[in-house]
Amino acid sequence: MLRIRLQRTGRKGRPFYRVVIAEHSDPIKGRTIAQIGTYNPLVKPWSFEVDREAVSQWISKGAQPTDTVARMLKAAGVAGMEKFIVEMVDRKKKNAPEEEVKPAPAPAAPKPAAPEVVAEAPAPEAAPETPAAEAEPEKADEASL
Repeated sequence: MLRIRLQRTGRKGRPFYRVVIAEHSDPIKGRTIAQIGTYNPLVKPWSFEVDREAVSQWISKGAQPTDTVARMLKAAGVAGMEKFIVEMVDRKKKNAPEEEVKPAPAPAAPKPAAPEVVAEAPAPEAAPETPAAEAEPEKADEASL
């Protein structure tokens, strides 16, 4: 299967890429069939130049762009690249509104509640009663009067 992919050239720390047509089983720096563009990530804004006619011609012959090249071609305005772009599930989308976190659904059958233990409050203490011995002499004094 033919692939439209990036081939790195340039020296260490100064990357420069060629957009090439190559067999998918060939090594990255190996033999290529055609060079159809270049990509320079060091200039601001980055430079991506590609022959659009050659891209559409190779795609009609069955070549498939890699995910990175498909994203770059889409940004450059080449139509029909959406079908080659693979969504990255593990990454957040840029400038996308955050999704609201939905609460987990309640369990279907609630567990039976444990019987509640009601602790009785201690009774309030009554005023101390006078001993019975003291109460009897008062009665005796009242009787003697």
